[in-house]
Amino acid sequence: MSNTDAPGHELPGRRVTYLQIIRLGLPILIGQLGMIVVGFADTKMVGLYSTEALASASFVNNLFNVCIFACVGFTYGLTPLVGSLFTQGRFRSIGSLLRNGVAVNVAFALLVTAVMTVVYFNLHRMGQPAELLPVMRPYYLIYLSGVVPVALFNVFAQWAYAIQRTRMPMWIILGANVLNIAGNWLLIYGHWGCPELGLTGAGISTLVARLVCPAAIICVFAFRGDYREYRRGFADGSITSEQWRLVGHTSWPVAMQMTFESGSFSAAAVMAGWLGAIELAAFQITVIIGTLGFCVYYSMAAAVSVLVSNAAGLSDRRLMRRTAFSGYHILLALATSASAAFIFFGPEIIRQFTRDPAVTATAVSLIVPLVLYQYCDATQINFANALRGTSKVMPMVWIAFVSYVVVGMPVTYLMAFTASMGIYGILLSFSVSLFLAAVLFLAYFIRHTRRNRKIS
Repeated sequence: MSNTDAPGHELPGRRVTYLQIIRLGLPILIGQLGMIVVGFADTKMVGLYSTEALASASFVNNLFNVCIFACVGFTYGLTPLVGSLFTQGRFRSIGSLLRNGVAVNVAFALLVTAVMTVVYFNLHRMGQPAELLPVMRPYYLIYLSGVVPVALFNVFAQWAYAIQRTRMPMWIILGANVLNIAGNWLLIYGHWGCPELGLTGAGISTLVARLVCPAAIICVFAFRGDYREYRRGFADGSITSEQWRLVGHTSWPVAMQMTFESGSFSAAAVMAGWLGAIELAAFQITVIIGTLGFCVYYSMAAAVSVLVSNAAGLSDRRLMRRTAFSGYHILLALATSASAAFIFFGPEIIRQFTRDPAVTATAVSLIVPLVLYQYCDATQINFANALRGTSKVMPMVWIAFVSYVVVGMPVTYLMAFTASMGIYGILLSFSVSLFLAAVLFLAYFIRHTRRNRKIS
């Protein structure tokens, strides 16, 4: 199909586009902020329990970020496919696609679970402080049990986002977050007659919340009246190799992109562990604070992806670019706000997570490199999601591989150890990989949406 400016389709004004992005992104943002609150609560409760528990949580959480982001990224392949069908009013086709998406994503999550099981039996080979291993192991196994539920929930969440029903997953996430925090309070410290389980209790609480999420969203899908056409398509559709390939074509590149990105951060956590438990604990606090920026950026970028996929369904390349750059303006404003929050309130926030003065001092010293990479992070998130909305996602693999693996990991090691900058060098290296990824995602999106190119 050749590119047109969508005859009969008027390009909306910039203000309208801003409002569309905010309308779709705000419920996602609220859900993400709820997850940030849980992350803050987890880190604070575990950090106040003991520095050993905090350091162990840092290592396991960052190690699992690779597989969790891989599974979540794999579900993102559904967004452009469902978004395009939604614009065309093909609701039963969406249901059939969703059925295949569930099968593909559960299979992928089981594969990831198997890989992480192998990693479990090699934890002692990863150079972490020996005294932390007895604390890490039970927490690791509990976390491992939640991989498939996370994938299953996100399949249905991406379907909801793509049909512009972003509030429903938001309420489910918020409810699960309340449950998670309450479970932490009961099981970490042993309140109300519950056993005092420390970090293991935090893991159990998180697992329960992760089981509740898919159960709730599947119930909504199964019983809500206005989802009837989607259910019919889901029930009548068959699992076919053609649809598996279709979902896989858009899912694998995004999963690999997020695997490489999160893998570079997880490698940084491993290197932080080489420096010692204090550095590892400080790294965890800084990373959890950094998620404030990431999750806020992601929320609006997810809305950009949905609206770009809708524009792709109309073969409207001008609207795709208008949407992406409008979203970028919003993300730049959010990056400025996040940076200001880190600068002015960072030390106070850090002190909420630990009573250890050494950990506090180390984490406070990392605020400057934390702030430095915010604009790069916002840029790469925006244009990676815009590119995802076009369904032209294969370049995301090599961009992420070059930025985070070929460049990012060596730079992290060089800054931390060769240049003797320690934990400060680890955080500072993030700016290098994120800047490179931001430039490449932006350049490829502009190239793909040139008016003289064709939409297949």
